[in-house]
Parts: sequence; C-alpha cells; structure tokens
Amino acid sequence: MPAAARTERIDPHVGLLAEFSDPGALLHAVEQLRRDGFTRLDTFSPFPVHGMDRALGLGPSLLGYLVFIGGAVGLSAGYLLQWWTSEVDYSINISNKPFFAIEPSIPIIFELTVLFSAATAVIGMLMLNGLPRPYNPLFNSERIGRATDDAFFLHVGAGDAGRDDAAIADALFAAGALAVERVDHDGARAFERGAPAS
Repeated sequence: MPAAARTERIDPHVGLLAEFSDPGALLHAVEQLRRDGFTRLDTFSPFPVHGMDRALGLGPSLLGYLVFIGGAVGLSAGYLLQWWTSEVDYSINISNKPFFAIEPSIPIIFELTVLFSAATAVIGMLMLNGLPRPYNPLFNSERIGRATDDAFFLHVGAGDAGRDDAAIADALFAAGALAVERVDHDGARAFERGAPAS
C-alpha cells in the first residue's frame, strides 16, 4: 500500500479519546457533541449501545444489500449448475422423465444460496470495516484495551469542528468524560481539565 494511502487511512484515528462511566453517559455525550457541531466521532464499547447509530448520524449499512446480491448470485449459480449438469452436460433418460426438474434441485440451490450469502457477509463486513487493520494510533492508549471488557470510549478526530485539542478536551469534560487523552502516532498524552498534561 502506498505511503499516502496508508497515511490517509490511519490519520482519521488521530485525535482525542475520552472514557465514560457507562453506556448512557456515552450516548448522551455523543448527542451533545453532535449538537455542538462535531462530526468526526467514533465510539468503542464492550457491547452495542441501543440508539448509538442514530446518535452518530450513521445511515443504514450496505452489508444487507451486499448479502442479498451474494444470495442471488448463489441461487443463480445453483440453478445453472443443476440445469447444466442434468440437461446439457450429462443428460440421462430415466423412465422418460425430464432431464431437468426444479424439485430435486432445491437442496443444492438452497445450499449455494446460503454459502454465497455467508461468504459475502464475512468478506463485506471485513471490507466495510477497513479490516484487517494491524496498526491504529488508538493502540497507543493503554486505556483502549478495556473497551472489550468494561469501559466506554468516544474518539473525536483531531481538529473536528475547527477546534484545537484543548477546546475539544474541554467539550469532552463538559459532556461527562472521566478521562481524556490525545492519541497520535507517537503515543498518548493525558489531558487535565483546561490544558494538556506535560
């Protein structure tokens, strides 16, 4: 991957990371920051938080459409496979029955529909999430590891809403953050209320 593309992919994750006490506090903080004009927000929690997609302003996922298309391709492939093998490639006259019939072909068609749908779901999820992502500046924070256990985090991209880091940190503390860190490629530095720690 070219250096410019790699930088463009990872720089959106440079910014401020704030920890919140519970999912309700995280949801209210997102709603408050969105009202204040912030748009480059992302959340990390051990489980899905009901209403977070709407609060973040996210639209419906494209994954369902991709899975539908994958299923349709699988259905078509199963139908064509059964037709080709029975009617064209290896046609055998058995008791004067038709070479191809839909009824005995249904199990294969069903299985290929499920197979293609499942494969599309996994591959589509990885692509839409930008995975695999072996490096992310957020990994420099010691706190972020708790996002898979018992902590709730909000990430605000650097310079969001035209504000500097101190102003973003003040907005996060005002929204109820327990702790705020500036996370970039060089590490993570904690903020105190009003100014960054040295």
